[in-house]
Amino acid sequence: MSLPVHPAPWSGPGAEVPPARPAKRPPPAGAPRRDAPLTATLWLTGDDHGCAGARDFTGRTLAAWELEQCRDDALAVVSELVGNAVLHARPPTPADETAFEARLKLTLRPRHLVCAVTDRSDSLPLYRPLTSPLQEYGRGLHIVEALSEHWGWTRGNPTGKTVWAMLPTRSCP
Repeated sequence: MSLPVHPAPWSGPGAEVPPARPAKRPPPAGAPRRDAPLTATLWLTGDDHGCAGARDFTGRTLAAWELEQCRDDALAVVSELVGNAVLHARPPTPADETAFEARLKLTLRPRHLVCAVTDRSDSLPLYRPLTSPLQEYGRGLHIVEALSEHWGWTRGNPTGKTVWAMLPTRSCP
């Protein structure tokens, strides 16, 4: 089981993609390292465009961060995390959908890309065993587990939760 990761604070309600990092020369021996994480945040709505918007946002962010080698895995993980939030954390009646709020946060750390989705629901993610190789539902967290180095969830304060996955940036296929 993975240990909880506490990503850096949210960067705000905007969907700003940080600029691409310029090519760097290695620092001289003994120089201090600059390993400050980069973050990008997208606020999500409960409509059908949320997942597509999250995939587009993730693709643009990874291109800006020059992480195209991680694109396919990150898009699959983000699709599953956002899809689960929209499916399971959205209010049951359409009139309440305007109250639905979730956010996708991408954090680039020295060796990992952290994909985290936060919603207001207190329902915890369910990792159900697969009972059939042809099972149609309940595979999302299995996909997240297969593509990430670590994944897990943390409770929000006072309500909600964040489900996150860490993808290695150096060994992405």
